[in-house]
Amino acid sequence: MGKILTTITELPVDEIKMGSRLRPVSAAGVEALKTSIRELGVIKDPIHVRKLKKGGKIVLLAGGHRLTAARELRDEGVEGYETIKVTCWSCTDDFAQLMEIDDNLAGAELSALDTAVFLARRKAVYERMHPEAKAQIGAGLVAKRWDTADTMSVVSFAAAVAQTMGVSDRHVRRLVRAGTVLDPRDIQLLRSAPKPVALADLMELSKISEVTERYDVVDLMSKGEAKSAADAVRQVKAARGEGPAPKDATDAAHTRLADAWTRANKAARRRFVEDFAEDLRALLDEIEGGA
Repeated sequence: MGKILTTITELPVDEIKMGSRLRPVSAAGVEALKTSIRELGVIKDPIHVRKLKKGGKIVLLAGGHRLTAARELRDEGVEGYETIKVTCWSCTDDFAQLMEIDDNLAGAELSALDTAVFLARRKAVYERMHPEAKAQIGAGLVAKRWDTADTMSVVSFAAAVAQTMGVSDRHVRRLVRAGTVLDPRDIQLLRSAPKPVALADLMELSKISEVTERYDVVDLMSKGEAKSAADAVRQVKAARGEGPAPKDATDAAHTRLADAWTRANKAARRRFVEDFAEDLRALLDEIEGGA
């Protein structure tokens, strides 16, 4: 799958190509890393790169934030960052993608969206590398464990990742399902949304089978015109005449008050009227005056 090339241990930062990354480098993360590097005087861990057989080009596998930080420190005139320590691999495309995915899953604070995207991609790569895993079903998946020393040992992808992340298998499967339905356009728009995408939003998006409907929902979320994916779905359906128009804040509050009044017994209603008598009289006077 992969072999370390021990003859290459350090490279000029400009010779390493970033390539297409699953997650863009965070400017805030780079700044925090640069502060740490200035204080310590060193980048603690080497980055991982790949030497392509065709043309010998060097491409980044893992360590995008470290490489970017080194380049920026070099550009700022800090000495010692013209080159960077590397672990260089000769490997397959699938091995390269697993390296990037696992580096992020293990070492970064990922959003719900990024976690879903990485897990979905990892599942696809894992099943290509271990086709026998895809064939397993039901208890045959759950009963197995991932022995990284034995590539012939087939395990449940969800169970393996759940054990690593300390979450339930079901949680991982839901994230994978959500990440699988999103295309690059969806991901880019959702990353630009004013409100971070929550797990509940991803679960709602995973239920949408029609591509154009999902696009409309994602557009509303990216523009901040829906408070959640569920709200966006209601708006889209209402615009198509497929459901009731979404309630505004006043309608929603009225529904909650009416529901609470209906559920309350007579003693609770009496106490409520006594507590809010002045407010109720003022409102009644206002209504009568408006009439």
